Amino acid sequence: MLHLRQVCLVARDLAPVEEDIAAILGLSPAFRDPAVAKWGLENAVFPVGTQFLEVVAPTAADTPAGRFMDRRGGDAGYMVILQTDDQAAYRARAAAAQVRTAFEFTDAGDGYSCWQLHPRDTGAAFLEIDQQRGDDPTGGWHPAGPEWEAHKRTDRVTGVSAVTLTAADPEALAARWQAVLDRPLVRRGDVLVLALDNAELHFAPAPTDGSGEEMTGITFRAADAGSVRATAAGRDRAGPDGAVYLCGVRLEFEQ
Repeated sequence: MLHLRQVCLVARDLAPVEEDIAAILGLSPAFRDPAVAKWGLENAVFPVGTQFLEVVAPTAADTPAGRFMDRRGGDAGYMVILQTDDQAAYRARAAAAQVRTAFEFTDAGDGYSCWQLHPRDTGAAFLEIDQQRGDDPTGGWHPAGPEWEAHKRTDRVTGVSAVTLTAADPEALAARWQAVLDRPLVRRGDVLVLALDNAELHFAPAPTDGSGEEMTGITFRAADAGSVRATAAGRDRAGPDGAVYLCGVRLEFEQ
């Protein structure tokens, strides 16, 4: 089992991004994790169906998240968080590929094991592969808190179907992620696609010359894309291409 369970963005200021997410995507924040304070952060976690969209923002100077934004030039895509029922297998693959661990912890209370890989080894974003007791990709999820189901709002978006990672050399970037995730890569035009059980990872050419490796896009399953785009236009977040631009990331919608 390998599911896309959560996508994390990083912002200079949490409140305006949180307001845009609530207004445009129709989502409700379910949890603010006090544990992120040790990293000099605050956060908000929004259920998107049984997946999650998180935003973190620094509350102190010289934080890892702040330095990440300095390198990216502002708000940006930050983490791709997967859920598995066999974390040990992916740990073995990462070790074989010489991909380092950046951070890990286990919560004995709910049997949650967090394992975050070093972004300098994977590229583009933090890749995190977590396991939760029960191994239910639609059930309990430690980072979302104990009451997330009461905050589900699916009038506008119902899930996340893809995350886009871009690079000057997308083949090399895709190969590093594939070495850990052990899923085949399929070419779709100029994009390499790695299929998870419930979503896809897209590895695409960098949008501009000189762009580094970045998470640049999220595709949502939409119940009402028209309302999403209309609200985004009213908040100056809509692009002429039909996409929504929020927190340094391009949001697309499929029905």
